[in-house]
Amino acid sequence: MGLFSFIQDIAMDLGTANTIIISNDKIVVDEPSVVAFDAATEKMIAVGAKAKMMYEKNNSSIKTIRPLYNGVISDFSACEQMMRGLIKMAHTSGRFFSPSLRMVIGVPSGSTEVELRAVRDAAEHANGRDVYLIYEPMAAAIGIGVDVEAPEGNMVVDIGGGTTEIAVISLSGIESNSSIRVAGDDFTADIREYMSRQHNVKVSERMAERIKIHVGSAITDLGDEAPEDYEVHGPNRVTSLPVHVPVSYQEIAHCLDRSIAKLEQAILNALEGTQPELYADILKNGIYLTGGGALLRGLDKRLSEKLRIPFHVAEDPLHSVVKGVGIALKNVDRFTFLMR
Repeated sequence: MGLFSFIQDIAMDLGTANTIIISNDKIVVDEPSVVAFDAATEKMIAVGAKAKMMYEKNNSSIKTIRPLYNGVISDFSACEQMMRGLIKMAHTSGRFFSPSLRMVIGVPSGSTEVELRAVRDAAEHANGRDVYLIYEPMAAAIGIGVDVEAPEGNMVVDIGGGTTEIAVISLSGIESNSSIRVAGDDFTADIREYMSRQHNVKVSERMAERIKIHVGSAITDLGDEAPEDYEVHGPNRVTSLPVHVPVSYQEIAHCLDRSIAKLEQAILNALEGTQPELYADILKNGIYLTGGGALLRGLDKRLSEKLRIPFHVAEDPLHSVVKGVGIALKNVDRFTFLMR
């Protein structure tokens, strides 16, 4: 981009847990969806990873906010400022002014018109001139290399932070889709509740997230891939004395069982509503898992055994959506499924 280039192309995956931006075919921002404000002045003091470091550690003079909840904007003003801050990180050309933006943004497939309008308004307030929206399952399919324009059925299950998007895609459209509020944040909440109930220890959201990363599992037998137990430190829920508890992946598999069962039922419901010809294609091609939740150990194996259909974890599940959004950005004139 030269000094007198007034328009910058931005592809954004605006997620509950993380926001990722692609510019010039490169991931230039990959930050937590968190923003920190001065409680007195309401001035933004940090965004992304810096704000995440303050989350659950801030004092009364600092307010940390996650502006998205269950995949949709819960705090419009905070989301707008977060987008501005993250887009500013993507400006690497050393301009003295902020360019107008042509943006494509991934949104949950279950979004209402009001929720879509909120995303579009936030983007326009953050200097977006031409704003396009794309449903996240469609973007994920494009990002993992599925030919979404072909007359063939493919099912994508995108497990994000706030929602899980399940969609059957064929001929540049979503033939059927469902969006359920069971995803990574629910897994984290399950772990917090389990640690409190089973081990009588209070853990923060961030600690529960670390437990999920280190020993999270969907099955109780991982064989040679089993991780070592994770040592959890925290206060006893009754006495407040320090507690040190080793947690195994088998424990986490048990505590996540109910949420994963809801995910299985949602996928089964989506399959029930699929046309027979598309169903046959899905049996042949398998079902693709994307999003951060796809990284849960043994999830593909459990789903494959339960539903008797092959499940494939995307090569880079965390970035599948934003990669697809980036490809859509290059094809705004050709892709008819983009929303303005």
